Amino acid sequence: QVQLVESGGGLVQPGGSLRLSCAASGSIFSIDSMGWYRQAPGKQRELVGGGNTNVADSVKGRFTASRDNAKNTVYLQMNDLKPEDTAVYYCNAEVRSSPLSPPRNYWGQGTQVSVSS
Repeated sequence: QVQLVESGGGLVQPGGSLRLSCAASGSIFSIDSMGWYRQAPGKQRELVGGGNTNVADSVKGRFTASRDNAKNTVYLQMNDLKPEDTAVYYCNAEVRSSPLSPPRNYWGQGTQVSVSS
């Protein structure tokens, strides 16, 4: 099994910054991709960025996704946060537990980001 543990969420004022982290642990041979999604109240979960894609247009120029392969960790640096960025942010990873196993998809538990004055 693989666990994804997110951290770094919280309450911030508009224009502020937060950095999310997601660390993968457990039965890991290799990680094909790691990225971030978010889900706002009443809306569908949407891709934010990371994995093998660039960040979404809605956050381009404000958010940056990066990955530390040695630590099996992905980060999301969020600058100039807006109220519409308020959501639960989820980490997602495609992980292989052995050289010949197909990748399996895993989700973190989510971390709340709230942007409000």
